[in-house]
Amino acid sequence: MKNYLDCIPCFMSQALRAGKTAGLEDKQIKKLLDEVGMMISDIPMESSPPETGAVIYQKIREITGIDDPFLSIKQKNTREALEMYPELRQLVRRSDDPLLTAIRLAIAGNVIDFGVNKAFNLQKDIEQILSQDFAIFDYDSFRESLRKTEKVYYLGDNAGESVFDRILIEELHKPVVFVVREIPVINDVTRADAIMAGLDKVAEIVSSGSTAPGNVPALCDPSFMETLYQADMIISKGQGNYEGLSDEPIPVFFLLKVKCHVIARDLGVTENSIVLKKSDFKHL
Repeated sequence: MKNYLDCIPCFMSQALRAGKTAGLEDKQIKKLLDEVGMMISDIPMESSPPETGAVIYQKIREITGIDDPFLSIKQKNTREALEMYPELRQLVRRSDDPLLTAIRLAIAGNVIDFGVNKAFNLQKDIEQILSQDFAIFDYDSFRESLRKTEKVYYLGDNAGESVFDRILIEELHKPVVFVVREIPVINDVTRADAIMAGLDKVAEIVSSGSTAPGNVPALCDPSFMETLYQADMIISKGQGNYEGLSDEPIPVFFLLKVKCHVIARDLGVTENSIVLKKSDFKHL
């Protein structure tokens, strides 16, 4: 998915939030916004939003001198999600369709996102998403692919969200490779974040090599992408991964809550929709 004009103010908003989160003074934040603004003028619209995000967050790291400005927020979100974990596991076990309930919970966790300028109430979102209709619902294809595959590649998104991913992974009953970012970017999940969430207990954790807020083939490790292109089943969480991989010829299921009108338009749904969408490639 390429950049749209509507993405530009979002990039500036992300830079502003990152500067404030890092504790910069107003003069430093103004410098950050000035430099990001100049960078955006040179970014091609044909590139994807995560590619642009990688450039912007590199600049944020340079100006702030802080590698992970969202670290304390990520840890707080993960601790809060872990407190909910036992109750949510029981909810899955008691449900008529544990796999589908786990999918819904994984999508509910997708609201923990600091790349979009939206507040969230995790408990309220969980309650809503457990009963919300899907705008795109390729569940039968998902179950069939899961039945046939020997291994699932699960592309993580945000840090606290990964606790909810753990719940779904436990319901897949297949070996899982959980894929994280190479370095901190926004509140995206890294290896350390995944281990804090307990993902190492249920999956093999690997880095895609991506320094962007999403897995973009050009920014991932080539050997990782070679493995991904040969995979039988991939679960892709969140908007950043959708932006980076929606045009790739891979057997992927996109799992997300739509929090942006640009992505809503690209998917042909409305904002705040929940989506379980298989890729359009016929080999899936």
